[in-house]
Amino acid sequence: MEDVVVPIVAILSIFVLSPIAIAVARMVWRRASEPARPKPIESDLMNRRLEQLQQSVEAMAIEVERISEGQRFVTKLLSGKEREALGASIEKGGGSR
Repeated sequence: MEDVVVPIVAILSIFVLSPIAIAVARMVWRRASEPARPKPIESDLMNRRLEQLQQSVEAMAIEVERISEGQRFVTKLLSGKEREALGASIEKGGGSR
């Protein structure tokens, strides 16, 4: 009887217990190699940060709008001066012929 028990236990440990031990070892290895998970941000803190970000974006949008208005104004002035200069040169050029 003892001659039969030893091979059965050996086969059982090789084919059943070894895969279980390997699976547990892989699970422990993965958990150890994963980066630490950051703590979840408090909802109050997150709301304040999002509100600050929204205010910053709105302030930038206002500044960009102000800059574009200035560019339109300068373009309008320059195009008016260009027309006046072209009109004056045409009048001077037309009178000399």
